[in-house]
Amino acid sequence: MISSSRLALALLAAAPLALGGNVQAPGLQLPEEYYAQREIVKGMFTSSYEAYKKYAWGHDDLTPVSKNYTDSRNGWGASLVDAMPTMYIMGLDDLFHEAVDYVSGVDFSESKTDDTVSIFESSIRYVAGMLSAYQMSGEQDDVLVEKAKQLADKLILGWIDGNAVPYGYVNFTSGKPVVDTTNIAEAGTLTLEYYELSQYTEDNTYAKLAEGSAKQIMNTAPPLPGLPAQGYDPSKNAFVGGYVTWGGGSDSYLEYLIKYARLTNTDDNSWADAWYTAVDSSIQHLLRRSTVGDWLYLADYDSSKKIRHISSHLACFHGGNWIQGGRLIDNDTIVNYGLELADACWNTYASTATGIGPEVFAFISDDGNYTSDNGVIDDDELAFYNEHGFYITSADYILRPEVLESQFIAYRATGDEKYLERAADAVESMNKYLAVNGAFSGIEDVDDEQSKRIDDTESFWFAEVLKYLYLIFDDPDHISLDEYILNTEAQPFKAPPAKDKYGSGQLLSMQVESSATTGSELPIVSANAFMPVSINDAIGLDGA
Repeated sequence: MISSSRLALALLAAAPLALGGNVQAPGLQLPEEYYAQREIVKGMFTSSYEAYKKYAWGHDDLTPVSKNYTDSRNGWGASLVDAMPTMYIMGLDDLFHEAVDYVSGVDFSESKTDDTVSIFESSIRYVAGMLSAYQMSGEQDDVLVEKAKQLADKLILGWIDGNAVPYGYVNFTSGKPVVDTTNIAEAGTLTLEYYELSQYTEDNTYAKLAEGSAKQIMNTAPPLPGLPAQGYDPSKNAFVGGYVTWGGGSDSYLEYLIKYARLTNTDDNSWADAWYTAVDSSIQHLLRRSTVGDWLYLADYDSSKKIRHISSHLACFHGGNWIQGGRLIDNDTIVNYGLELADACWNTYASTATGIGPEVFAFISDDGNYTSDNGVIDDDELAFYNEHGFYITSADYILRPEVLESQFIAYRATGDEKYLERAADAVESMNKYLAVNGAFSGIEDVDDEQSKRIDDTESFWFAEVLKYLYLIFDDPDHISLDEYILNTEAQPFKAPPAKDKYGSGQLLSMQVESSATTGSELPIVSANAFMPVSINDAIGLDGA
């Protein structure tokens, strides 16, 4: 007998998938009382940015406690570049044009600090920030495309010797890559940015390189079906180890599979196919429920083929990604799982003294608990777990956006006001516990109201946290998720009208198993288990 998930996978392998579903709830209107929250968030942005201008202008990061700056992204002004689309969305035209003027004078072909430049970080912050700002502002400032190209032309030196997957870093002085292993997030999170750059430069080189990298990862034998390992060796076109996670090092590769399919409206089914297979495999192998609170979470899977009952703030994008992707392929099961994942991530905020969530946290399920280095949960962690259904393993908060990202997508998809209430609670907590010297800082312990501060404001505070908070309280038709795809740094790109029909003209509604694996029986999966390449392979037929 063929399971419903295997049959769905077989159908997906046999026929193109129509990304025709609407993400946003029809007729969605923001309750009038929440527009005041939008203005509060706008004020948080302007106050933070004025502090940046005063103490860190032209540099990458504000250090708000010491009223100084750091240059963690090669000194090109990461915060102002990353912030430009947010400025435009908020109607801060003077700040926007000031930033464009500054960018026009930056030489992105030379690093102002370390010679070593991250391809991934530079692409998602700088290249995407400039291209999104150019597009949203009516394609008026051609210098933004010129500067994005100037930077990308150095970044693509990471592809050498015919390697499909680039190395993670390029030495901008020598013009050679830093030869080392990378990870699938670094190497597989370039498609949106380089597709847009190819559109504006009419040079398909960038898109082809990014597509080739993601497809090489997609077609390398994974530890679990459709779920690639975190580490990657470009010189061998092989994974390093077998660690599987939706968290850091893997996260945005998985995120971009469905987003690239929608942004391009491509007839190439492999992108949506790979995303669906990763989700379906995650449901079968990684999805768990906590023994306290019945919270749904995605565990990790380590190189020794053991489940690690751990998650992170970084991983909490997954709820929103499953909601968005599930809506695009008209799959309510995936959407509902995504909503539950978003709820569990919000619980990490609602359970702390500051109302802000920690960097890393863990769970206990019917089949075990977090496989920590010593395998021991101390008494304080167990007491916290018994009250909240998770326990904190790394208590810091560095102004990350992912939990709020999923709340934003959940609201736009459902219209449920609980997500607005959560966002308002987050705004209140941030103003109470993070505000300092007109700006906002991270803290070392989210469960301590007197926590020490982390003296850093990375650019994603401006690009992501404040953008998601602003948009959740804004007119839902503004940057509609039916019209825009946001990159992993929340930079919006306009998508073409969704296709309702591919091939035979039917919207394929993929269904998956509705019950998560919660017991101790973890399937042993061959490291050579590829995604099915045909319907015969998928359902075990011999061609008859």
